[in-house]
Amino acid sequence: MPVLAAGGIVISSGRRPLIAIVQRRRDSAWVLPKGKLKPNERPIAAARREATEETGCDVRVHEFLGVISYIGGNGPKIAHFWRMQTIGDPIGKPTADIKAVEWLPLSAAIDRLSLSHEQFFLSHIGRHVVRRTLKRTPIRPPVKVSAQPPRGEAPPAGSKPHSARKPRWPMIERLTRRWQTAVGWTG
Repeated sequence: MPVLAAGGIVISSGRRPLIAIVQRRRDSAWVLPKGKLKPNERPIAAARREATEETGCDVRVHEFLGVISYIGGNGPKIAHFWRMQTIGDPIGKPTADIKAVEWLPLSAAIDRLSLSHEQFFLSHIGRHVVRRTLKRTPIRPPVKVSAQPPRGEAPPAGSKPHSARKPRWPMIERLTRRWQTAVGWTG
């Protein structure tokens, strides 16, 4: 079974969007804030907890950004990521397993990351994250989309079936489908 983890691309709340990059104490690698799920913990809850613990800042979780799958020290690992924004001033120090936290502009954050799969992910999703943060979009509850309306109900007026929508990020959609297949989730 793959190790499940969750985290976020955490943006500071200041005038200039800066991204949190944390340095792990065990190997001095610079990474995005993330960590393993606790037993029975939902990925979104783990992402918020890990981002808060590793940056020392309270965060507001926004939209789901996708997953990264890779082979870690203990085998396959799947990390879920959300866009997050800091709320107010730092509320504490990062946990003991974090050596340092840096807040960097997007291009510097990409360059600072030690893991190539995280660099790739941030370089492809980072502009979207910064743009959405600058727009200060309101938090919306997730909407469940299905290809078929429930039995006995007509589809909403003007709606497109899921299969007719153009994917926003084909790579993320492919990775998500592969992950869903790997863990046996059929949604």
